Amino acid sequence: MVGIATDLRARLLDAAFYALCAAFAAVTALTSTLLPHRAWGTIAWIAYAAGAALVLLIGRHRVVPLLFVTTALLPLLVEAVQRASGRTDRAQEEVLVVEQMGDRLAHTGTPYLAREAIAALPEPDRLLGYAPYQPGMSVFGLPRAAFGDAWWTDARVWFAVVTTFCLVYCLNLLRPHADPLRLAQAVAVLPLCTLTLATGGDDLPVLTLCLLALALSARNRYTAAGVAVGLAGALKLFALPVALVLLVLILATASRRAIGFAATALGIPLLALLPALLVNADAYIENAVRFPSGHGLVTSPAQSPLPGHLIATALPAGRTIALALLLLAGAVIALMLFRRPPRTAGVAAAYIAAGLTAAIMLTPATRFGYLLYPVAFLAFWWSLRKTADPDPA
Repeated sequence: MVGIATDLRARLLDAAFYALCAAFAAVTALTSTLLPHRAWGTIAWIAYAAGAALVLLIGRHRVVPLLFVTTALLPLLVEAVQRASGRTDRAQEEVLVVEQMGDRLAHTGTPYLAREAIAALPEPDRLLGYAPYQPGMSVFGLPRAAFGDAWWTDARVWFAVVTTFCLVYCLNLLRPHADPLRLAQAVAVLPLCTLTLATGGDDLPVLTLCLLALALSARNRYTAAGVAVGLAGALKLFALPVALVLLVLILATASRRAIGFAATALGIPLLALLPALLVNADAYIENAVRFPSGHGLVTSPAQSPLPGHLIATALPAGRTIALALLLLAGAVIALMLFRRPPRTAGVAAAYIAAGLTAAIMLTPATRFGYLLYPVAFLAFWWSLRKTADPDPA
């Protein structure tokens, strides 16, 4: 009887969570100023509402894949088909940027435009001329460059393919040792992730590759973990803190295998970067360094009102203050890693969540959507919390 009551409480809690997700999606459908978000909400709120009822009937684990299909993959495919049919309001700007990266890579050998080329664009087009990603992201734009406009050449479709593969692989690795339900919900059901995948999507392959690296580390497969996080680092620099924390974990628990991990985790991003540097190093610096740091020809639209942005805009020398606080937070976390290095993948995930939260909160140019990273890493830690260090940092 106790087990039945516990299961019922858990189902009711999940039903309430899905009902809140349905409310968020409905509000998005009615009020969002971004048309791709409205299109997502129109479909997703019905799916979430149905999930709130289904979890009481078919169980907590079975409803998660259904919700992933109906709240992420289905809206994505609908928007991709509508876009291929001529709708110009069915993708966020990052999708266009990634596809332009693929086109440039195919025709010039580098996914980046130089500063002079961006300056020559009409002023409204200069923002989309920037590509603040690592060179590997351009791979997702190659299908459209090679085969033209079709629903299946939409970069989001390929984001979803990689995301689904990595997430399923990650969950299968964890399942013998833990119940990764909360992790699955954080990545496959939470609107922060489903909305992102359906309308933009470039963060989800990075996130799931990093989660896969953590899961592989939990199984002591460190070289494979290095490959996973190295591939993530070839897409976005968000993967670099993950690689560094995992390196500390390996040095603390299996130091002889650290070289193999480091060779793949750091070598893959460097190999991906090399062609772009050889073709035009200054173009890479303009896109991946100057623009995100606020020194491009246009200002980054990533300006959510988080503490770093508020400090940078409201105080004298605010940008310097925000960056100093960011460096201080990084130094504190580095000291914690040195004094109490993680000894399990779960504790490593908690460190990563803390570091990324500090970075997102204190960086002058940031956005709410990036919070999907620490949320997912906290869910990973939660899934493995029973196997965590007895005295975690």
